[in-house]
Amino acid sequence: EEIPRPIQNSGNILKQGYLEKRSREPSFFSSEWHKRWCVLTQQNFLYYANEKSKQPKGSFPIERYQARLDSQLRKDSRKKCCFRLFCPGKRSYEFTAPSPAEAQDWVEQIQFLLRDLSSLTIPCDEEEEEEEEEEEELSKDRDSSDSMNNSQNSTLNPEEPQGDDIYEVLPGELPNSQ
Repeated sequence: EEIPRPIQNSGNILKQGYLEKRSREPSFFSSEWHKRWCVLTQQNFLYYANEKSKQPKGSFPIERYQARLDSQLRKDSRKKCCFRLFCPGKRSYEFTAPSPAEAQDWVEQIQFLLRDLSSLTIPCDEEEEEEEEEEEELSKDRDSSDSMNNSQNSTLNPEEPQGDDIYEVLPGELPNSQ
């Protein structure tokens, strides 16, 4: 069995191999399924005309996609070898692997990667939010202590309790009677 050479500049390759990819617009003159060299990296799914091609025929970020086995894609003997990559609001991709086991492996690898990506991003976002909340609380504490210091500095007697009115009206005196 020939060992495929890795594709340059594509990041860490998690899985690669030949799959048949369904054409988006099959023509009357050509088959709707085309053999493609497919590469799964940590961020992207790329497909090439063959394993020696330097430029991909297409690629897409894998992050929000889902992978599922789909025996409805073909009616022939290879229907158990099919899987679909789909994402709400984006194009779906349909593939046929050389065997049902290989199709299962592609789906599992993609699902594992997607779980890994989501588990890496979710805690990070929560930590950032918590840090932002702590920073906001600290700045609120600083603001309130600054305003306390400013108000204490502006009063003659800082030991007296603070009220809305800093002047005390004594019995027998009317405010503003001078």
